[in-house]
Amino acid sequence: MGLATISYDSPEILAAFAKQHGITFPMLSDAGSATIKRFGLLNPVPEWALGPDKDDPAVQAEVRKYVSVVRPTAAMVGIAFPGNFILDPQGVVKTRAFEDFYIERNTVTSVLLKLGATAQAPVAATKISTAHLDLTTYSSLPVIAPGNRLSVVLEVAPHSKIHVYAPGAKGYRIIQLALEPDPLVRVLPIQYPQPEIYYFKPLKERVPVFQKPFRLLQDLVLEGTPQAQAALRGKDSVTVKGSLEYQACDEKECFNPVSVPLSWTMNLRPLVVERPNRPQ
Repeated sequence: MGLATISYDSPEILAAFAKQHGITFPMLSDAGSATIKRFGLLNPVPEWALGPDKDDPAVQAEVRKYVSVVRPTAAMVGIAFPGNFILDPQGVVKTRAFEDFYIERNTVTSVLLKLGATAQAPVAATKISTAHLDLTTYSSLPVIAPGNRLSVVLEVAPHSKIHVYAPGAKGYRIIQLALEPDPLVRVLPIQYPQPEIYYFKPLKERVPVFQKPFRLLQDLVLEGTPQAQAALRGKDSVTVKGSLEYQACDEKECFNPVSVPLSWTMNLRPLVVERPNRPQ
């Protein structure tokens, strides 16, 4: 498994940027944006921002969304829309995802988790055992920046002959993550795996459940707006709090609903917005 980036920057600029930030993976130069254009990824907004409609509020809104947090310049013409491609070992594109906002970016770990990988960064996990299941939970990254999209991971292992309820089960409390509201953290829809259908003999009903080990992925975005960045300034970390809610049953009876308190703390780093100095 490997990682590489491609941008319209020259090899010299990319080398300076890699040295400045300690980047060791390949950074490929598409000077002239030939590959970017061939893939249909050229971002036209910088040209709009420098053209006759530059003062149009709609154009300015597009600039803030798709180009930069600083005033556009001629040097930005040729950039691509930010996103990623996932290739198989034969070089065939299997999935791709592109960002809806310049500041908001998927992290590599978050993308890989969606493909079934485990966290690559040295993250700290919390392990909890209840009367019905064993839980291991962690944040996909130990250090985040404004605009980062990260994942809260919950590895759930029901005990022998125990099942918990999946979305679609009527009359039962499905397993879900309830997070405390935080104006600086946006909560995206949680991702559930495919459940199995369980036949509950005492009531002669079929319900969607999880009874084998499974993973829940909760995506979060640390807000990257100027207002959010101002609110985060001076902070060393961000803590997300919530609880895992579920109801468990065995072959004969159902147990009372359970709420397991949880929290995840991530250290903060500044958002990188500067471009490297051009080589002298």
